[in-house]
Amino acid sequence: MKNIWIYILVSAGVSYLIRVTPLVLIRREITNRTLRSFLYYVPYVTLAVMTFPAIVEATQSPIAGALALVVGAVLAWRGGSLFLVAAACCLVVLASEFILL
Repeated sequence: MKNIWIYILVSAGVSYLIRVTPLVLIRREITNRTLRSFLYYVPYVTLAVMTFPAIVEATQSPIAGALALVVGAVLAWRGGSLFLVAAACCLVVLASEFILL
């Protein structure tokens, strides 16, 4: 039972260090254009890396997920609302799984 407290303390310490290190080391504004561009896109890339595989693997057929991904991306690109994109993706998955299976 004592080991679990050690694990919790180590994970809390590591989490704290990860969050505090940039605040301590970087005290002024970042002026490097490449680094600023990289840091700007990190949240979007992280979200995409977590979301895209889940979209394809959440359906019974990966083809249905890929089709819904394409339809959702096209509708979102053309300015569709979140409800419209989600409803269209659901309908595409329903129709394509009905046809494919």
